[in-house]
Amino acid sequence: MQADVTDNMDFATLLEASLAEAQIELGDTVTGTVLSVDSQGLIVGVGPYDGFVSRRDLERLFQQPEQYHVGQEIAVTIVRMEDDEGNLVLSVSQATQHEDWNRVEELMQADEVWEGTVADANRGGLIMLFGNLRGFIPASHVLDLPRGLNEDERTVHLKRMVGKTIEVKVIEANRKRRRLVFSQREVTRAAREERKDQLLAQLNEGDVCQGVVSGLRDFGAFVDLGGADGLIHISELAWHRVGHPSEILKVGDKVNAFVLRLDHEGKRIGLSLKRLQPNPWENIESLYHVGQLVEGVVSRTAEFGAFISLEPGIEALLHVTHIADPAPTDATLYVTEGSTLLLRVVSIEPENQRLGLSLKDVTPEELLEWNAKREAALPS
Repeated sequence: MQADVTDNMDFATLLEASLAEAQIELGDTVTGTVLSVDSQGLIVGVGPYDGFVSRRDLERLFQQPEQYHVGQEIAVTIVRMEDDEGNLVLSVSQATQHEDWNRVEELMQADEVWEGTVADANRGGLIMLFGNLRGFIPASHVLDLPRGLNEDERTVHLKRMVGKTIEVKVIEANRKRRRLVFSQREVTRAAREERKDQLLAQLNEGDVCQGVVSGLRDFGAFVDLGGADGLIHISELAWHRVGHPSEILKVGDKVNAFVLRLDHEGKRIGLSLKRLQPNPWENIESLYHVGQLVEGVVSRTAEFGAFISLEPGIEALLHVTHIADPAPTDATLYVTEGSTLLLRVVSIEPENQRLGLSLKDVTPEELLEWNAKREAALPS
């Protein structure tokens, strides 16, 4: 028994020493020669030593042992220094991935473009296979993905890309974490930046340009001007208050836009739709005068008062001090959004685009007559 233990220890020591001489270590990927093939796997010679590649390992590559032949040279990775029979435990699948990692690292270092097919998609982005590696393209790095989509809409759009061949760049390759990230946007980033520089040089503030709505966000709409985007802030969509850009535009709409501002340093192009429309405040004094009775709809409320929409582009203020006597401390307790009111114009400031209204200055007789007309207009 002691002799067996000693023999085993001597063998292990000899194996370790001989492998060290051959400069083979755990995790190394080396070239070996197929010595035999059977239904269980492959025996592969690695220098003076034999190693075993299991059938299960080959099946990870959708391969069978029978696809190999004696004398064939193959790449293998050492995953264990010794099995129960004293052989190296080898992996063809890991060796293949090792080569794939080398390739993606070379692509990333060279900043080269790689063309591949989209294998799958989820709500977060696209899946691409690089050899035996699984790579991911975050949705933020997918070209032509409209901005402002909800989760379901984004997933549908991404699913439509499955099976398509696209060009990408490697932006992260971490073999320890097995993390491979691609970007489709990086392929065109340089061209888009060059195009934006050209547009900034060609355009002047006050110009009118054409584009296509490429995305909607809460704060505004992005417009593709032919390879570079400009932004229409929500406040520049219309003269009247806009709750969300989707009330005015949809992705794919062709629009003419006014060039509002050019930021050469920040490379931003600010656009406007409302500047191409008549400004209703320019003729405000021909439409309204102090003392006039007007009908308006409460569009927003706050403690200090309520904003009243008189017509598209004309929003007036009903200050809390003009609601009642004595003035309430909170206007939201007296008026509600969406309600229609009869009010009196108490001030007009065309230069500041301000119009002041009063509820308390409407007489009971005027209110009674107004209510009677509204009731008479209702269908019987």
